[in-house]
Amino acid sequence: MQNIDNKTIKQELRREVRSRVKQLSAEQKSNASRDVFDRVERLEAFASARCIALYAALPDEVPTSEVIERWYAAGRRVVLPRVEGEVMRYYDYTPSSLQSGYCGIDEPMGDEEVTPSDIDMIIVPARAFTTAGVRMGRGGGFYDRYMSLEGFRAYKVGVAFECQIFEELPSDPHDIMVDEVIYA
Repeated sequence: MQNIDNKTIKQELRREVRSRVKQLSAEQKSNASRDVFDRVERLEAFASARCIALYAALPDEVPTSEVIERWYAAGRRVVLPRVEGEVMRYYDYTPSSLQSGYCGIDEPMGDEEVTPSDIDMIIVPARAFTTAGVRMGRGGGFYDRYMSLEGFRAYKVGVAFECQIFEELPSDPHDIMVDEVIYA
């Protein structure tokens, strides 16, 4: 019975968060992105990370295009996810490697998959977070499955708009928490 309750609660929370984020202007999203990623860059885990997994943002997620370009131009190894059926895999980013993929998300078209153990830091989006690191995604389970893979060891940073932060969220045993949440 608890799973049914959690599922229903999560669906309602996802609707609420979609509504909250929809009220943010493009300028508010852009400013939040700058604030969030400036703080990410001050993390000790960022300083030591050789390979950083990011995501190509959907319109209701913290924008990443600017930081992807900046980190790539600075010589960081930036990898982005590509959804292949029910599985999400990471591939190296290059400016010319992107094309529209799963749900219209920009995905890298490289041939050589990056192994989970190669990733030092992963930047994780979600519908909602708690400050303690509980994460509620979109419901597809892609990040939970990826972060559960053998060899995965990356420092997990959840990024969000302030309106996506909750004191408590429902959680299931398969839900993977992040190590730190940064929001603005």
